[in-house]
Amino acid sequence: MSKHVAVLMGGWSGEREVSLSSGHECAKALREAGYRVTEVDVDRSIPFRLAELKPDVCFNALHGRIGEDGNIQGLLNILDIPYTHSGVEASAIAMDKPRAKDLFMRAGLKCPPGVVRSRAEALESEAMKRPYVLKPIDQGSSLGVHIVRPGDNYRPTAEDWPFGDIVLEEKFIAGRELTVAVLDGAALAVTEITSEHGFYDYDAKYADGGSIHILPAALPEAVTSRVLQMAEQAHATLGCRGVSRADFRFDDTGDDVGPDDLYLLEINTQPGMTPTSLVPEQASFHGMNFPALCAKLVEDARCDY
Repeated sequence: MSKHVAVLMGGWSGEREVSLSSGHECAKALREAGYRVTEVDVDRSIPFRLAELKPDVCFNALHGRIGEDGNIQGLLNILDIPYTHSGVEASAIAMDKPRAKDLFMRAGLKCPPGVVRSRAEALESEAMKRPYVLKPIDQGSSLGVHIVRPGDNYRPTAEDWPFGDIVLEEKFIAGRELTVAVLDGAALAVTEITSEHGFYDYDAKYADGGSIHILPAALPEAVTSRVLQMAEQAHATLGCRGVSRADFRFDDTGDDVGPDDLYLLEINTQPGMTPTSLVPEQASFHGMNFPALCAKLVEDARCDY
C-alpha cells in the first residue's frame, strides 16, 4: 500500500491563500506520483485531526507563522509523524530575521547592514539613510516590506503596520534580485527576478503576476559560483534540511563589480511550491519534474531526533 501523506496547508497566517495554492498543487503532484493523499486545512484542532488520520508523513505546505516558525514542526515531533522541510530549530531561526542575519554574518556571509528598533523609535526618527528597507522581523512572502525612498512619507503607524512593535531597518541594496534553491544541501541554480514593482514584493509574487523569472541568470561566472556557494552555506549554517530558498541582491551599479557585491537577504525554509514557483522551476531546470520533487521531499521526511 502506498504511503498516506497528509498535506498541511492554509492555516491562519497572512500567507494563508499562498499556502492553500501550494498545498493543492503539492497534493495533486503527490497523487500523480502514486501516494494516498489527504488535504488538511490547518486550524487549532490540528492535533486531533492528525490523530484521526494517522498519516505516514506530513507534507508541510504551510507558509508564515505557526507553519514556518517551528510550531507545527514541534507538534509533529511530539506526535512522531515524519514531516518535510526543516525542523524546529532551523525553522524558528530562519523566521527570526535579525537572529538569522546575525548567524549568517558570523559565518562570513555578507548581509545588508541594518538595525532592529521599536516601532515607536521608528516613528520618531530614522536610523538609516534613505533609501532603506523597512520590514517586519518575522513575516514571509515580503509581507510588510516597504522601501523608504527620498520624499516618501510612509511611517509604520499602528494603522499601516499590523506586524508587531519591532521593526527592522536595512540599507537598500540597489541592483539585481537573485534567488537560489538548495536541495539536500546542494544549490540548484540562480534565478534573476525582475518586476515592475522595483522589488519582488507580495503583489509581484502572487497578486498580479508582475514578475519575470530569468533562469539561469545571466551573470559573470565568478558571481554565479559565489552565490551558489553562499546559498549552500546559509542552508548549512541554520541546519536546514529538505529544500530551502535563499534570496540575494547583487549590486552591479558600480564600475568594478564582482562576487563581493552579493548580499544575502534571507533564507526561506518553506518556499512556494506550485509548478511555476521558483524552487520547482529550478528543479525542473535540472530535469526533476514537480511530482518527482514532491515525492523526494516525502521520502526524505523525518522528525527531529
